[in-house]
Amino acid sequence: MSLFQSMNISSKGLAAERVRLDLVSENIANINTTRTASGGPYKRKVAIFKESLDKALAYKGNNYQGKGVEVDRIAVDNTPPLMVYDPKHPDANAEGYVAKPNINLANEMVDLISASRAYEANVTVLNTTKSIAMKTLSIGRR
Repeated sequence: MSLFQSMNISSKGLAAERVRLDLVSENIANINTTRTASGGPYKRKVAIFKESLDKALAYKGNNYQGKGVEVDRIAVDNTPPLMVYDPKHPDANAEGYVAKPNINLANEMVDLISASRAYEANVTVLNTTKSIAMKTLSIGRR
């Protein structure tokens, strides 16, 4: 594996974790959104990652090297909304209940910390690879 390949894998990890951070931010920002353009309360979104493979090498049982990670899709959490009694709310149903997003702030904060740490780890790998490349270049100059 070349140094450039290592940098590319780290940059893919950074991009994937950025998407994850964006979705956590969106989930937290919409924790009280009871009305969306599609109707009903906001639904939590989660990034689903998959391994990036070198497709030219990943056939007929050949050995392959991973090429990092990528976002496969954005999944929507279809758990039922929380029903909160608030008869004066403009989105209350006939019984006085409002459908609120089923988002747990504590879980979102855990996801935020996890994504942040993974992002930092990818930055560390990128910086270490860059340092190795610079040391290699300085050896070549002597």
